[in-house]
Amino acid sequence: MIYFDSAATTFQKPRAVADAMLAALATMSSPGRGGYPAAMAAADAAFDCRTELAELYHAESPEQVVFTMNATHGLNIAIKSLVPPGGRAVISGYEHNAVTRPLAALGAQVSVAAAPLFRPETVTAAFDRLIVPGTDAVICSHVSNVFGFVQPVEAVAAICRQRGVPFIIDASQSAGMLTLDMAALGAAFIAMPGHKGLYGPQGTGVLLCGKDVPVRTLLEGGTGSLSMQQEMPDFLPDRLEAGTHNMPGIAGLLAGVRFVRQLGPENICREERLLAHQAAEGLRRVPGLTVHALPDLAAQAGVLSIIPEQMDAEALGAALAERGIAVRAGLHCAPLAHRTAGTLNTGTVRLSFSHWNTREEVDRLLEAVGEIFQ
Repeated sequence: MIYFDSAATTFQKPRAVADAMLAALATMSSPGRGGYPAAMAAADAAFDCRTELAELYHAESPEQVVFTMNATHGLNIAIKSLVPPGGRAVISGYEHNAVTRPLAALGAQVSVAAAPLFRPETVTAAFDRLIVPGTDAVICSHVSNVFGFVQPVEAVAAICRQRGVPFIIDASQSAGMLTLDMAALGAAFIAMPGHKGLYGPQGTGVLLCGKDVPVRTLLEGGTGSLSMQQEMPDFLPDRLEAGTHNMPGIAGLLAGVRFVRQLGPENICREERLLAHQAAEGLRRVPGLTVHALPDLAAQAGVLSIIPEQMDAEALGAALAERGIAVRAGLHCAPLAHRTAGTLNTGTVRLSFSHWNTREEVDRLLEAVGEIFQ
């Protein structure tokens, strides 16, 4: 199988990830639940993983790194910590349902900083108009999961700092690829999955929490700390980590993060963009296809969407699957992004790349699309 669906999850992992997970099953119990070797091994692995992530994203301390089940879990914590029922939020026009559905559940008043694709300066201007006094939170995806559009989170963060409004970044598609400096950004929260660009296993995620940012719990339970107290601890990460940790997942995530740091996120990003550029240039030569990409892939990461003009997007996805090529077709859990880009009625076929993809695989994709449209 040729796998071009890494925006959903990176199917191919470093061998070290599986090895670390198997070792955890054999050697680790639960951190904070005892002083015997298996518990201490778990505590060491969890601390090492927090430390690696804190260093990668310039968080002040490992305690600011909270383990979650996925980015959706982290975004729910972040949003519900800052936006009260009926509160006010400003979001980009390219947000995932992991942002829009929690806001809808809160009955929040939502302003959308909509802007055309691949126009970061227009995104910044839209946020500048909409971030007003009384805004409870601003939320922006760093990279659109549908179009790969790299949004100007640094510029939006500067506006938020100037106006004293908390900022939440959804790094679901940028973690492991693009630079994020939590200290410089001054973000309240940055949420990311472990199973995409960090090459960890499914069921893992990370929420980076800003210093002195109030956090509300989604779950209450055992933490291994302050057990006599019936309220959740008021310190991180314990306040947000009720229950038994996913130690095989955390051990695998640690191996994935180390893999990313060894290669360098900037090198991974360069590889993915080269593949996306190769695919975009080749697909533009196929009659009957609309390719959502600028010629030089400016303001775009390793995610590419196309629309067949005379075929349903799902049909093209199925035809590629029959030829052993895995892509995703449809709305990608992001109807707001499609509404903003004008593709809500058609959806798109999404190609998303990882470190493991090759130029030869892209050539095979182009051959397959040519066969389908001949």
